[in-house]
Amino acid sequence: MTPRLCARAAWNGARRPRVAHRNWTWRRSSRREITSVQAMRGMRRILVVVWSIVASAALLPAGAAQAKGSVCSNVLGGASVRGPGDAVAWRAEIETRTAVFDRLPRRSLRPSRWIAPSDAPWLLVLARPQGAHGRCWVQVRLPWRPNDAAGWVNGNNVLLDKTRWRIEVSTPRRTLTLYRAGARVRTISVVVGKPSTPTPLGLFAIAWAIPWHPNDFLGSWVLELTGHSDVLQQFDGGDGTVGIHGRGGASLLDPLGSARSHGCIRMSNDSIDWLVRTIGADGLPGTPVQIS
Repeated sequence: MTPRLCARAAWNGARRPRVAHRNWTWRRSSRREITSVQAMRGMRRILVVVWSIVASAALLPAGAAQAKGSVCSNVLGGASVRGPGDAVAWRAEIETRTAVFDRLPRRSLRPSRWIAPSDAPWLLVLARPQGAHGRCWVQVRLPWRPNDAAGWVNGNNVLLDKTRWRIEVSTPRRTLTLYRAGARVRTISVVVGKPSTPTPLGLFAIAWAIPWHPNDFLGSWVLELTGHSDVLQQFDGGDGTVGIHGRGGASLLDPLGSARSHGCIRMSNDSIDWLVRTIGADGLPGTPVQIS
């Protein structure tokens, strides 16, 4: 798989030495260390297991409908999984290469695409899971274009986890606000996209949380988003992926509260360090990010 080099994709980005690109690629291939799920395998984790319904084909239509309605209840263990709200969101960990369907699968429907843990370790759940053909299907935000890309994945191939964290970015105010359980925690001044390369608007999620170099243009952390530039289809060899990152080197020339990036959201290193510490590096992927 060719990695989406976020350092080279709509990052306002000064070109980096060739060795830095190799470093970045290594970090992307080692992301399981960065987003280790071991610390998250606690009581809040719901192990998603699809129950075998061998006799479903022999049921009457009414019984089949009842089986469809109950399969997700069995899988989710009674948890009220749904799309992101002000207080709670759900994220899905991709455990293996998984088929993605544009709509709820029929028996003859072929997957539109495949997703693997190397694409993103956690995905944002967008809606209440639904049962079809004896399986529970989960709709997730996908980490590729278009920016509203969504698909259904087999619940057997994901683990679901609740998060009470939510990030909102206001491009007119040039601020980033962190919420927990619907309550505002802190609002931070940021740099957003300039008028010719604006920060894309919509509901996204953090795809990767990557420690970086404090004195580098990207600063101490890079939080790659599922969103992409609406203007730059490609940028410096990348696919126009945008994200939230720190500030260092030449990026310090653009003051906080300004609109001067190629679409990324820049924070001071102190602020993004605080953000990562507060949520936790393992808890960031799959966290909803609403940009307006």
